[in-house]
Amino acid sequence: MGSPTERPLHAVFLPYMAPGHMMPLVDIARVFAAHGLRVTIITTKMNAQSFKNAIERDIRAGHQIAIEVLPFPAIEAGLPEGCENISKTPTPEMTIKLFHAIEMLQPQIEELIRKCSPDCIASDVLFYWTTDVAAELGIPRLAFSGSGFFNMCVAYCIEHHQPHKHIKLETEPFVVPNMPDQLVLTRSQLPDIVKTRNKFSELFDKLKEAERKSFGMLVNSFYELETAYADYYRKVIGVKAWHVGPVSLLKGGQDDKAERGDEPSVSKHSCLSWLDSKKPNSVLYICFGSLTRFSKTQLNEIASALESTGQFFIWVVGKVLGMDKKDKEEEWWLPDGFEDKMVESGKGMIIRGWAPQVLILEHPAIGGILTHCGWNSILEGVAAGLPMITWPIFAEQFYNEKLVTQVLKIGVPVGNEVWKAWATEETSFISREKIERAISKAMCEREDGEQMRKKAKRLGELARKAVEEGGSSHKDLKLLIEEIKCYARKNASFQKDL
Repeated sequence: MGSPTERPLHAVFLPYMAPGHMMPLVDIARVFAAHGLRVTIITTKMNAQSFKNAIERDIRAGHQIAIEVLPFPAIEAGLPEGCENISKTPTPEMTIKLFHAIEMLQPQIEELIRKCSPDCIASDVLFYWTTDVAAELGIPRLAFSGSGFFNMCVAYCIEHHQPHKHIKLETEPFVVPNMPDQLVLTRSQLPDIVKTRNKFSELFDKLKEAERKSFGMLVNSFYELETAYADYYRKVIGVKAWHVGPVSLLKGGQDDKAERGDEPSVSKHSCLSWLDSKKPNSVLYICFGSLTRFSKTQLNEIASALESTGQFFIWVVGKVLGMDKKDKEEEWWLPDGFEDKMVESGKGMIIRGWAPQVLILEHPAIGGILTHCGWNSILEGVAAGLPMITWPIFAEQFYNEKLVTQVLKIGVPVGNEVWKAWATEETSFISREKIERAISKAMCEREDGEQMRKKAKRLGELARKAVEEGGSSHKDLKLLIEEIKCYARKNASFQKDL
């Protein structure tokens, strides 16, 4: 094997089998390849389908990038064949089975990494055991967090100071201590694992230990968005990290944007032509991610609020909570006659399934986004310069909401206060009146709405500059690649001296 100066660095990327984890890490892998590295992405057959077209385009462009496909043990784990991603699991029970199936892949993945003999491993934080594989091979492991610096700082401060321990009522607000900004939360918005140890506590202990042992953290963010928190994470918490985002801006072709994440259930042309007929900033985009399920009652409230406000909208409708497999025609339920009425009036466009979100958000007719506060959606909204209506449900989404509403001040909360362990659990009911108020405030042209819009637009400009030549994320990416090269040179020199 040649020295690092005679061959391109080889990086292995291991994304987790969930859309919010997989999309950004695959994007980063592609950017590594565009910077001259040889890249191998390890995944399974069904997951590879979601980004193989993009990889083929990169190969035609002359980049050294490949996908290594492993067989997924769905049947052995008690899952239907083809169920290889969390987005395909409608219940917590099925999600647990999928977790176990992914765990079963560990020996095969380890063997493949050893066979690849890479210069570094970039893996999702959930693949904590890759830290040991990297140590065995004498190479750096980069951990990828699907969230931003802000979330990691909030989690750290709550864990270390435990301000919620002194709060008696679930709805009583408290301030998170030792943060750069005043951040107010309630106990009801905290993940269960923060309030008490449970069956996932041991896993999170392993994740934290692996984070400390890793070479550093890859973060899909940009410095200007979370300046104080990027500094806090590196200097106070003491974890090495590189911001390399927003990754949705790193690959700019229309095909990339239209196909990002999965095959869209609607053509990009129909979306864009509908938007072309609307005035600038007049359309609200509504999407709760690929995992969230709402009850029919809650969907009815959203529909009623939209109809009452008269707001133009694109609504990416999710599957209905608790829908039986036999009721295929109802799994994308909407109130009787609602869709026909909205289409006929030109007020709304309904998308069932996956939407070309980045492409839609960049259109000048879009004036705001109603979001579940998944980190990818927030970054894509920020990159498009849009104010937000926030409706967090699970995971770190309540923390992300506070960044949008309390720190950046580019969003309006819809009013959900209760964290859920699973996106497929029934959430607290939000009335149409609350939804209407949030929509009106975010989309209005009054002073408060205009202030949010100006701030959001400025952040969008900074996001685009960050990924351009000489921008903060571009610099951090080049710095990271250079550090990997130095590591490889030292390793090669050490091996030579043995």
